[in-house]
Amino acid sequence: MSYKMIVLDLDDTLLRDDHTISPRTKKALLTAQEKGIKVVLASGRPTYAMKAIADELCLAQYGSFILSFNGGKIIDYQSGQDIFSSTLSLAEVESLYQLSQREDVYIHTYVGDEIITEQSNPYTDIESEITGLPIKLVDHFTENVTEAPVKVLMVDQPDHLKVVEAKLQAELAEQFSVMRSKPYFLEFTEKGVTKGTSLNHLIQICQIAREEVIAIGDSYNDQEMIEFAGLGVAMGNAPDDIKQVADLVTDSNMNDGVAKVVEDYLLNATSVNC
Repeated sequence: MSYKMIVLDLDDTLLRDDHTISPRTKKALLTAQEKGIKVVLASGRPTYAMKAIADELCLAQYGSFILSFNGGKIIDYQSGQDIFSSTLSLAEVESLYQLSQREDVYIHTYVGDEIITEQSNPYTDIESEITGLPIKLVDHFTENVTEAPVKVLMVDQPDHLKVVEAKLQAELAEQFSVMRSKPYFLEFTEKGVTKGTSLNHLIQICQIAREEVIAIGDSYNDQEMIEFAGLGVAMGNAPDDIKQVADLVTDSNMNDGVAKVVEDYLLNATSVNC
């Protein structure tokens, strides 16, 4: 199969544990783009927190794409234009806030380039560290969400959040897409919006068949795009149930798992620089 697009989750997939791209992986992805293959960065992160990585991989130069907020936005990185955008209504934010109080979990979202939350907690601190966005502590959560956000997160310790996830996936199946991106992050987007559905939208615009797409990820919010792609790849560090839905399991994020797929399925690597 001749592949035309590779779609990559960021944290624990493209990025090593220190949030950097290995030299081998960077070289492979630059070479792939030089050969005309589109690279799509697909993350639960907000768009702002993906730009430095997109710049490092020269996405604008090669006409590649960002798929942020778990599929809530698709950006043509060359033009900077939104190809697709989804938001939650303020009434839906209020509903999710009330559910977070009922389930005794923390909640946060994004307003502009800030993370909004009522209570300081270690999980929102992790989100701030990952994204580079500052945290704004507020007295009243919903009163400070003044614009329709792309997504809302409930966050807490993993064992408790797993129980909440199962309950709310059943309760909210007709209202939201509900998925965990990390054991301590439970994410809510508009119903029907996932990395997989947004990838389907993008390939139709690009006139690329799903059989011509490779998608690589490590977590539950990657499952739909892994199942959708012609070659769905799970990282070696992914949970066993994500590995089971993949066509291929590569090495871990600390052992150039992405680079090995790119080299084996897309190219004979040569040096390419921005």
